Amino acid sequence: MNAQQPPVAEIGIIGGSGFYHLLDDAEQQHVPTPYGDPSDAVSVGTVAGRRVAFLPRHGSGHALPPHRINYRANLWALRALGVRQVLAPCAVGSLRRDLGPGSIVVPDQLVDRTSGRVQTYHDQGAVHVSFADPYCGDGRSAVLEAAADTGDAVHDGGTMVVIEGPRFSTRAESQWYASAGWSLVNMTGHPEAVLARELALCYTSVALVTDLDAGIDASESVAQEAVFEVFARNSERLRRLMLRTVGHLPEHRSCPCARTLDGMDLPASATDRG
Repeated sequence: MNAQQPPVAEIGIIGGSGFYHLLDDAEQQHVPTPYGDPSDAVSVGTVAGRRVAFLPRHGSGHALPPHRINYRANLWALRALGVRQVLAPCAVGSLRRDLGPGSIVVPDQLVDRTSGRVQTYHDQGAVHVSFADPYCGDGRSAVLEAAADTGDAVHDGGTMVVIEGPRFSTRAESQWYASAGWSLVNMTGHPEAVLARELALCYTSVALVTDLDAGIDASESVAQEAVFEVFARNSERLRRLMLRTVGHLPEHRSCPCARTLDGMDLPASATDRG
């Protein structure tokens, strides 16, 4: 995208499992990238006076499992459209009994337990982005403010561990994660978050708990059908929260996310970001 052209959209929303639609009156954008095709066409519309781009993470009808998602293409496509702030709703298992199915959590930390996923745009040069705080503070505040408007109970903070998938955790793995003090387990939050950081995007995860993970309750285990059923019951609630959050996101970014790449000598291939 030419830097002189106005952005097609300024806010991006990446829909997770069961979250395949956001905007009723939207135009479809097919965005090619140097990394291949994104998961699906991007839907662009207007919410609260802001231009919003929506991309289903798994594609329409959940065609892509977590380890086959083209995360680099997805984030690149959104940025090429002008997106600078990303909301990322997702389905998670809970590692804490007080966060039962239907809970919405705005995590503040991430642990990567994936393997084999490409998690950078930079294969040459020394480009080491700060990732101590993986989520945008302003974005997290916007979600919490939007939830307060509606009286929706949203939990502030928690560590999300991202596993490779597509299988669910063993009981021993689940108990290990819980013993480390982590709150949630997920399959798609990484490398999505770090790729957003490498593009200097604000990225905010919003996690919907669909189940208690296997090690939390010795008599139960996680089943895909139950996970999808809980998400379906809460998808409209999550959709409303995302739409309301758009109106709370700052119009001008002053957070550290926007300055992630300041002072770095980026490879030439990484400077054409749209």
